[in-house]
Amino acid sequence: MYEIPLPSPFTRRQACDAGVTDHQLRMWIRDGVVRRLLQSVYADASLPDNLLLRTAALRLVTTPAAVVADRTAAWLHGVDTFSYRELEILPPLEVCVLPDSNRVRRRGVRGRTRDLTVDDLTAVGGLCVTTPLRTALDLGCGLRRRDALAALDGFMRQHDVTRAQLRAELKRFAGRRGVIQLRQLIEIAHELAESPGEPVTRLAIIDAGLPPPELQHWVTVNGVPTYRLDLAYPAHRVAVEYDGREFHDSPEQRAKDAARRRWLREHGWTVIVVTKDDLASGSSRWLDLLARELRLA
Repeated sequence: MYEIPLPSPFTRRQACDAGVTDHQLRMWIRDGVVRRLLQSVYADASLPDNLLLRTAALRLVTTPAAVVADRTAAWLHGVDTFSYRELEILPPLEVCVLPDSNRVRRRGVRGRTRDLTVDDLTAVGGLCVTTPLRTALDLGCGLRRRDALAALDGFMRQHDVTRAQLRAELKRFAGRRGVIQLRQLIEIAHELAESPGEPVTRLAIIDAGLPPPELQHWVTVNGVPTYRLDLAYPAHRVAVEYDGREFHDSPEQRAKDAARRRWLREHGWTVIVVTKDDLASGSSRWLDLLARELRLA
């Protein structure tokens, strides 16, 4: 049983200063006691390999000029833009520097250069990080549309970033790749969006030329708000629900959802359930049904 005389994470230089030889360090790695997080940065293998640990590792090796940005910054701000599959093998940490500085070049770190002002920067956990507003703008340009919309929704919901604030910054992004997408998404991003599949469903509806739905609509029973609908057209009594949780929810939760949908249908609502496969395959059947219901109503 090894005893690691170092805090985690630690650098190779710190290990050397503590009397740990390169041979000992290699043995620790071989035996699974220590793992490498970044180039020349290591941690106790019993610690969970998450972005918090990697951010602590990044703090050991980044220069004072480096700024945590993009999806790593979003994660630090509590807006998770990583897919479940990505978190099994963690993506590189994303940092940037001003154009007159040398970008960070390390394994496990994606370094970029970017024009930033003092107003674009804040501190999180001892690191210099782009602000929620700046991070939202960068991701609105840089991610694919569905993920970019989810990021904008998240920052509006969790950090009170407003549409007016986002619009006011657009002139700074003139000519930047992705700014056309950003400009379009700002107009449909919404602070009430919650479920992970909701932005994708909403975007598909809007891209099909249908009117945008109302978010988080409450259906009342005897004057009491009882059923909350993620996406709804109350005047047409049409609800659209994204269902990507069939293998994750408990049988009790699935039964509860089925009972809620049955009640809605029995009381004159059309409930359109959209699955992950519908969105992945580009199926238009549910959109055709939605268009037909709106026209009929």
